[in-house]
Amino acid sequence: MNHYYRWVIVAAGGLLGCVAIGAMFSLPIFLRPMSQDTGWSVTGISTAMTIGFLAMAAASMVWGNLSDRFGPRPVVLTGSVALAASLALASRAESLIAFQFQFGLLIGASTAAILAPMMACVTGWFDTQRGLAVSLVSAGMGMAPMTMAPLAAWLVTIHDWRTSMLIIAALTAVLMIPAALLVRRPPALEGGPAGMTMSETQSNMTVRQAVSSPQFIILMLANFFCCATHSGPIFHTVSYAVTCGIPMIAAVSIYSIEGLAGMFGRIGFGLAGDRFGAQRVLVIGLMAQAFGVLAYAFVNQLGGFYAVAVVVGFLYAGTMPLYAVIIRENFPLKMMGTIIGGTAMAGSLGMSTGPLLGGLIYDHFGSYALMYVGSWGMGLMAMLILMSFRPFFPRREAMAAA
Repeated sequence: MNHYYRWVIVAAGGLLGCVAIGAMFSLPIFLRPMSQDTGWSVTGISTAMTIGFLAMAAASMVWGNLSDRFGPRPVVLTGSVALAASLALASRAESLIAFQFQFGLLIGASTAAILAPMMACVTGWFDTQRGLAVSLVSAGMGMAPMTMAPLAAWLVTIHDWRTSMLIIAALTAVLMIPAALLVRRPPALEGGPAGMTMSETQSNMTVRQAVSSPQFIILMLANFFCCATHSGPIFHTVSYAVTCGIPMIAAVSIYSIEGLAGMFGRIGFGLAGDRFGAQRVLVIGLMAQAFGVLAYAFVNQLGGFYAVAVVVGFLYAGTMPLYAVIIRENFPLKMMGTIIGGTAMAGSLGMSTGPLLGGLIYDHFGSYALMYVGSWGMGLMAMLILMSFRPFFPRREAMAAA
């Protein structure tokens, strides 16, 4: 039964992540209609997204720890209800400050209740094919730009932004709450010590020891620099393409190409991680990602942008799920939520750097070239940091690679 139900967990995780990420990232779709209707500045509305990233960072480790204590279902269910309620509240906001609080702070914190707990839950359900399972959940999250974003874009063509956001809130509740009820704690934890592996029962590691260990710090730093590597290019590449004379509609399609390539990247890296070892594959992926984002600085035609977008989308989307696999191979199952939440916190902070630094570089130099060079440098930093990682269980890591 557990052998088959673990794929139900994967499907539930993919759906929950898709809707949660899609709801949060619907804000760019609502940006112009909101500004025209309310008179709020584009910068002020966009600030809600920055607040959302910071809220995700602050809440990820908290939600992860709660999922370790009480199980993933109550945490994910709470996040689902809170996300739908926050969207509904944000759709009724009468001031910019209220909107920034309701959409930025509340939705960012609610989304964090889905991501780290579900990744931790999925890693606990799989002893084999773990890389593939985590990548499939991540692929579900990656479907958000191709599902929820077009839905939001269609809604604002026939409704005002408030009604459209309220419909998104209702859809979020209808889809996420039933999916959250399908989530179960991994059998090894349900069964107590008898259900754990030998290495789990022998491990006396406490949470405090885990979060102060060099292994955890290395994974946090690597994830921070990894996300900082691609956050600027993700946010500013459309603007860069427009400065090269490419029409806006064509420039926006670069994101679609990246998203589609990312679907294949998640699956490809997951399979490779299962076959060759997650750390080895991730190091190679980080190096390739660094040179991939640098390539943007050397293109100025739409065909070149598309070619680089395929490579960059494949690489940055493929690398992200492997952090959870490495964590599962090195830390006790009982603290998966806390550890994955900690690395997710670092990743969210890394994502928050790109939009700001890229904008500052462009405003000062009138060019994005230095942003891509800086992203290349941060990508190499992420690779070098991860190369210093030494597993707690070298023999188990070797077996996983074999």
